[in-house]
Amino acid sequence: QVQLVESGGGLVQPGGSLRLSCAASGSDFRFYAMGWYRQAPGNQRELVAALTRGDITDYADSVKGRFTISGDVAKDTVYLQMNSLKPEDTAVYTCNARLGPMVYWGQGTQVTVSS
Repeated sequence: QVQLVESGGGLVQPGGSLRLSCAASGSDFRFYAMGWYRQAPGNQRELVAALTRGDITDYADSVKGRFTISGDVAKDTVYLQMNSLKPEDTAVYTCNARLGPMVYWGQGTQVTVSS
């Protein structure tokens, strides 16, 4: 059974940093495309960052230069380093794993950027 468990969310002041973690279990994730999505109240869920085979990364324009996605194959964990956080980054951040037609989601972790 595939499980994705996020951690690392919380309350941070504008300009601060957080690192989110997504611990994956139940499959061989070396072949999966991994991503971080977020959803703020009243907004649609959006892709924030993606990591595919060959360590190819992609980012939403709104987070380029501030967020970095990375993976640790040995730990089956994907990270999202978030720097220079802004109030508009406030959202529930959810980890996603995709292999062909199979798609898995974590429960999400709340990130709140406020002074």
